[in-house]
Amino acid sequence: MTPDRTAAVADAIVVAAGSSARMGGTDKLAAPIDGRPLLAWTLEAIAAARMVSRLVVVTAPARVDALRDAAWLPASVASVVAGGDRRQASVAAGLAELDRLDAASGTANVDDRVVLVHDGARPLVSTALVEAVAEAAAAHGAAIPVVPIGETVKRIEEGRVTATIDRTPLATAQTPQGVRRSLLRAAFERFGPDAEPIFTDEAALLEACSIPVHVIDGDPGNVKVTLPADLARAQAALSTRNGARTGIGHDSHPFGPGAPLILGGVTIERAPRLHGHSDGDVALHAVCDALLGAAGLGDLGRLFPAGPGTPEGIASGTLMEEVLRGVEGTGWRPASVDLTIVAARPKLGSRLDAIREAIARALGLETARVNVKASTGNLAGMEGAGRGISAIAIAVLEPVP
Repeated sequence: MTPDRTAAVADAIVVAAGSSARMGGTDKLAAPIDGRPLLAWTLEAIAAARMVSRLVVVTAPARVDALRDAAWLPASVASVVAGGDRRQASVAAGLAELDRLDAASGTANVDDRVVLVHDGARPLVSTALVEAVAEAAAAHGAAIPVVPIGETVKRIEEGRVTATIDRTPLATAQTPQGVRRSLLRAAFERFGPDAEPIFTDEAALLEACSIPVHVIDGDPGNVKVTLPADLARAQAALSTRNGARTGIGHDSHPFGPGAPLILGGVTIERAPRLHGHSDGDVALHAVCDALLGAAGLGDLGRLFPAGPGTPEGIASGTLMEEVLRGVEGTGWRPASVDLTIVAARPKLGSRLDAIREAIARALGLETARVNVKASTGNLAGMEGAGRGISAIAIAVLEPVP
């Protein structure tokens, strides 16, 4: 049966209350992509679906006021409310806000209205998928998009493979997940927002209440940003949509003898120098590699190999000037840069603004188009042991007018 499109008008709850625990210190929802935070792209994608009439954004309590005043909020965002420590508490808060809005406006007969719940960290969701989920939920009561598992699945115990699992009936769940409001409200009446068990998505909550959940084909490109590599992928995809090009750069250097430390073009006295053929500025090296990657010009090591052609101890700012000339020669110029410095020492919090400003000056960009952050906790390897520093950069290029 073809779903009745007129019955598929939906409201959306966008859950954006997470702590970005696996992002190495980066707030993924605030990560800049072409001058706007990731969350702005997610909200824009949901708001673009013609079936979505209202959005309620659920965020961390400390972010509510700032988010309410954000200039980039779509006009269909009806409210921004505080969420809880777990997903079901945040979704329940969003549902309660929809009920409050309807009560205040005198809107009746909303029990069969579809509610779409979407992760704030899924900015690549397509309008077609949003509308397909809304239609399926209107027709079946509840629906989610799923993607079949392509890889072989193993069960691991104590570091060893104990079984190969048949992947045929398995799939990974995506959002948005749609459900009629009466069904979602009934599920929360049985399992309160703070009750056990903890449900990782709305489908799990509905399953626990014996409410059937219909599945539709998901979209492999509908990536949830959970790890730094996911963020890079999302940034690249969104920048490409806007006619831009994106590159990723990475570099690492151990500490060597001597001082001072040069990082992002900023001199940090009384900190050990990074060892390398140049001045060891790992931050600028990562930015240069990202610029070169976006322009298709290889990498810094191939352009400036350690040897007689590259003076020992050369300033990384000089290398960046050469990189910029090469990039602009291909018809592109820097549009924005996002840089993460990974180091257990020295503490960089008080230096990040200076590094940001120095990189912006070197690239000829407004400071707002450069983001610099440091990851200093829960580190492993060379950085965690305090033996060196690494950096990851994402650069977006735009055509030269």
